[in-house]
Amino acid sequence: MKTWIRRSLIGIAASAALLGGLAACSHGHHRGPMSEADIVQLRERVIDKAASKLDLDATQKARLATLADALQAQRAALMAGGQPRTELQALIAGTSFDRAKAQALLDGKTGAVRDKAPAVLNAFGDFYDSLKPAQQQMLREMLAKGRRWS
Repeated sequence: MKTWIRRSLIGIAASAALLGGLAACSHGHHRGPMSEADIVQLRERVIDKAASKLDLDATQKARLATLADALQAQRAALMAGGQPRTELQALIAGTSFDRAKAQALLDGKTGAVRDKAPAVLNAFGDFYDSLKPAQQQMLREMLAKGRRWS
């Protein structure tokens, strides 16, 4: 498999795992959108937990923070324009499904992912490449376990 494909797949998997971790940590604690302060606090808690589990040094922790920032920027781009529930309700508000509006919504979300994905992949690549082989193995094991690694 080509290196860029492997890195892309690892980056996407890590992004999904980190976003899943953020979602899991926020589950049940908040009703409605999270404030900026809540997001910063959650980000720090997740980074500290990952840093302790992987025994990261300061440089590795900084690269993990850069990855978290890139993921947050991608999430913000995806969430721009409204809440997904409200957007879906607008699509089915009439007697028929609004296909044109759904396609425009899909194009916007796809464009947001396409625009932010290179930064996420580069940040993940920098973080992963900074890990020692034992840390890389531990990260692979954590990703294989999913949410149960906590």
